[in-house]
Amino acid sequence: MEEKSTWARLRWPIKAIILAIPIVGIGYWAFESGKFDGTGAKSATADTTSVAPTMAGSKAADEKRTFNYTPEKPVNGEYKGVVEVGASGFNSFVVNIDKEKRWEIVSKDFGKSFVYEGMANTADIRTGLKNYIGAMFDKGVKSKNIHFVISSGAQKEPKTATISTELKKMGYVVNLVTAEQEGKLALKCVLPASYYDNSFVVDIGSGNTKISWMDGDVKSAEAPGAKYYEKELKDDAVYAEVKSLSEKIPAKRRDVCFIIGGVPYELAKQTRNGEERFTVLNDPEKYAVDKIKIKSGINIYKAIKDATKCDTFVFDWDANFTIGFLLTVK
Repeated sequence: MEEKSTWARLRWPIKAIILAIPIVGIGYWAFESGKFDGTGAKSATADTTSVAPTMAGSKAADEKRTFNYTPEKPVNGEYKGVVEVGASGFNSFVVNIDKEKRWEIVSKDFGKSFVYEGMANTADIRTGLKNYIGAMFDKGVKSKNIHFVISSGAQKEPKTATISTELKKMGYVVNLVTAEQEGKLALKCVLPASYYDNSFVVDIGSGNTKISWMDGDVKSAEAPGAKYYEKELKDDAVYAEVKSLSEKIPAKRRDVCFIIGGVPYELAKQTRNGEERFTVLNDPEKYAVDKIKIKSGINIYKAIKDATKCDTFVFDWDANFTIGFLLTVK
């Protein structure tokens, strides 16, 4: 009877211990795995790390990304001026260039279209050109260092023939460039040497789009420009053509796209912070615009992005293919 009485006394404590073992185990697992923070409530911040990207190639949640690159400044340089006669107007640049071809912008003027808007006769054109050239003189550019370039897109415009004639009468050499040359000159100006191996260049002009990259030497391809709608080209057809051409860019050279041109300029204006040299564009889908030219340019931009899967499109506020032309002038 004594044994039975002893077992009766111990039976319930033993059962309690057996039942407690899995409960303790579950509690220990919850504590170790961070499911509870020690106060009985769920921890919302446990093992969570937030890192704000600051380098090109990283995606920022607020879409305000930066590209940190500082070009070398020229030493004992000389002022040179160039005027681009484009399909939609004039762009002009005064540039300080040294013997090592390091350069920096002294002044820039985008989108002057006085020749296309109201200057119907040669006298008006001549007067306008003189005023334009005079402004470069005022900045310290010598007459011999002023150059005129007519883009490949502009050469298709009848009015540029009159401009070219007037410039020649004034004693200036007018340089005609092909789309292939434009692409190569854009790369020379826009793409830093340290990015030759992993990046490419796009210039979305009104008359055409130039895509270029390094592969031993400079490779270049031409696609429709942002005014393709004037030629009654359809969005889908242009998208397909641009996408096909962009797929030629080697996969290892798609990390960063340095992009210039009228439409990228308009897009960059929407997100520029202050006066930074480089602005990282948002994804094409982020831009809501009404102007048909901008919409068409975004269609081109989207085709390039979709083809290359490039995550970083960097607009250079100081660059233009005509500065690449100046870099070739002795």
